[in-house]
Amino acid sequence: MEGLGISSVFLIGLIILVFFVFVNSIKVVPQRQAFIVERLGKYHETLLAGFKIIVPFIDKISYRHTLKEQAIDVASQICITKDNISVEVDGILYLQVVDAQKASYGIDNYSFAAIQLAQTTMRSVIGKLELDKTFEERDSINSVIVGAVDKASDSWGVKVTRYEVKNITPPQSIKDAMEKQMRAEREKRAIIAESEGTKQAKINVAEGDKQELIARSEGEKQKRINEAEGRAAEIEAIANATAQGITQIAAAIGNKNGIDAVNLRVAEQYLQEFGKLAKTTNSMIIPQNMNDVSSVLATAMSVIDHSKQKK
Repeated sequence: MEGLGISSVFLIGLIILVFFVFVNSIKVVPQRQAFIVERLGKYHETLLAGFKIIVPFIDKISYRHTLKEQAIDVASQICITKDNISVEVDGILYLQVVDAQKASYGIDNYSFAAIQLAQTTMRSVIGKLELDKTFEERDSINSVIVGAVDKASDSWGVKVTRYEVKNITPPQSIKDAMEKQMRAEREKRAIIAESEGTKQAKINVAEGDKQELIARSEGEKQKRINEAEGRAAEIEAIANATAQGITQIAAAIGNKNGIDAVNLRVAEQYLQEFGKLAKTTNSMIIPQNMNDVSSVLATAMSVIDHSKQKK
């Protein structure tokens, strides 16, 4: 009975040992992770996602790596710009393990090494730029840092995907000076915009005055043309009427008793004009033959006869 009890205990212990060894030999690797297996202290294989079995007591999982992209915060540091201004700069480094074996044996701590290299490269890049350019050249700064860190990390089995500068913080005195400069620049732009508006307004007013003067001169020109045409038409009408009157008078003179009518009309006109002259002045020079109206008529008729002879 005692021997049977010892055998049972041994069997149970053996079963437990086998179960423990079996459990330890089973490894389940999560998705996007890689396990480095060492056999007797030497690299043996890389286990990727899935159900895996290793040899207990001989194989050992020495390193576990995530294959997902990692965002590593790069602590802020003081950098000196080209114009000797101290600025505080920080950023974020994005990297990914692409070779788990190199990441395990190529460097002791790739994250720490990448951060240190990013900081030293940042100081070098900032030192080549003036303060104003550091705010404008963020993209170029990021590209330079990514290139430098990615080149060095190639032997680490790590791929640097990108780097982003988070903050560039100058001293408070520089902030105050920059604020004054920006305020002055805004005021300058406001004054320029206002002057441009005033200039454009004056141009518009001048253009309007010009158009008004042109329109007014065109109207005045047309008015004068119309008045000239009216006067010409009036003169032409008067001339035509005068010519027609003279023609009718000449025709009437040629008729019977026409000369007598002319003598009568001339005598009437003579007497009317002489009467007007007597009303407007107190002193008159009276012709010698004033009492002889027939002599006046004879003189007038002689002029008419003379005109007929010329015709």
